Amino acid sequence: MTVCLQVDLGLVPYAEAYELQKRIVAARKLGAIEDAILFCEHPPVITQGRNGKREHLLASENVLRQKGVEFFETSRGGDVTYHGPGQIVAYPILNLGAIRRDVVWYVRQLEEAMIRATAEFGIAAGREAGKTGVWAGEDKASEKLGAIGVHISRWVTSHGLAYNVSTDLRNFELIVPCGIADRKATSLEKLLGRSVKLAEVKPKLAKYLGDVFGFELKEISPVALLEKLEKVDQPVAATA
Repeated sequence: MTVCLQVDLGLVPYAEAYELQKRIVAARKLGAIEDAILFCEHPPVITQGRNGKREHLLASENVLRQKGVEFFETSRGGDVTYHGPGQIVAYPILNLGAIRRDVVWYVRQLEEAMIRATAEFGIAAGREAGKTGVWAGEDKASEKLGAIGVHISRWVTSHGLAYNVSTDLRNFELIVPCGIADRKATSLEKLLGRSVKLAEVKPKLAKYLGDVFGFELKEISPVALLEKLEKVDQPVAATA
């Protein structure tokens, strides 16, 4: 099986994680680092994808500032979404060229990992035609449990998925989530009616991400990851 690095960054600002992703993508394109999946939480932040519409951000800059919510425009696909504590964010940085050159298939695998992880808690989650992500509930009353927004450059992936475990769902009222006005967000905690810790969920989600892509996950620390990246950066700096 192919080895994929698994790195838990903990709670990290969105901008910091974004810059780290870009460093890993550059190294992955050179073949200088293995595939990697970054797991993290973000402080409250709203991000807008390449196809996003600013009118789907319902709050003014002043309101966001009062609530302590940042805003970023990003290179990922998709519309507007919210990240915050209690949400597992996973950023797979994979060379799809060596796995399968199929963007739709890749997105479906991210959905599949979230669906399987949810099933571990006795909750049936699934897909909806024409809507990316993972949903729970009946028909038009279903609510979004997991969101996906990806970027692929030279078949190397970045950005990824956000899975609501114990997220403060009130913050989704600041936006039109993913541009879908008539649907709400939900969380595993809301669906189960009990408190849920990220530590209960993250190992299951990691396992299924490994399974759907055929990876053997190898846990390394953020420090070890940075050491790998520094080894890549040094020859580049010397050449320059």
